[in-house]
Amino acid sequence: MASRARTSERRAEALSRERIIGAAVELLDAAGEGGLTFRALTERLATGPGAIYWHVANKSDLLDAATDTVVAAALAEGPAGPPKSPQEGIRAIALGLFDAIDAHPWLATQLAVQLSRGPSRPVAPRILESIGRQVSALGVPVSGRFTAASALMHHILGAAGQNAVNGLAAGPGADRAEVLDAASRAWKELDPDAYPFIRSVADRMRVHDDREEFLAGITLILAGIAAVYPRTG
Repeated sequence: MASRARTSERRAEALSRERIIGAAVELLDAAGEGGLTFRALTERLATGPGAIYWHVANKSDLLDAATDTVVAAALAEGPAGPPKSPQEGIRAIALGLFDAIDAHPWLATQLAVQLSRGPSRPVAPRILESIGRQVSALGVPVSGRFTAASALMHHILGAAGQNAVNGLAAGPGADRAEVLDAASRAWKELDPDAYPFIRSVADRMRVHDDREEFLAGITLILAGIAAVYPRTG
């Protein structure tokens, strides 16, 4: 009887929507979108496809759910206690998403897909709401909040997504220093008349830190917001 009860408990866990989404995230992390198939999912969960379709309509629905789950977790994480300032809150949101996309490279593509389908999809409102609350706390007037929050969101998703794409392009086990050194040398060999700026930053390209550059971009945007919408009281 006890063994039968434990079997029933395992089946109930395997057939929950949360369990299915968790397994989907594991498959996506291991092999990207191509590795997420209902056949692979049924094998991982030791169940039948009919049971999975009871909880998710199709692969697109599953990808949306996996994306939303990872983003929600990223936004929920952060330093203990409330942020000391709106600026700190925005940096915490930015780093949470940057690290999530870095840890789950498939997320960059899925975020772009969701955003391209329209702002009513669940991820865009979730991210914009988190950023927008901090922008409001900065004292930005209502007329400028959408612009300020959108600028931050586009930088966060764009820079974090590009970082993930760069990692995928380099390939597993690639030496970052070697990749950047090769890019720097290639930049220095460009025509000086056609690419004076690129040549001038080639050395910085070789030694830059992606995370630090990402946060520097946040600092620039925050400085711009403060300049355009100074606090009046």
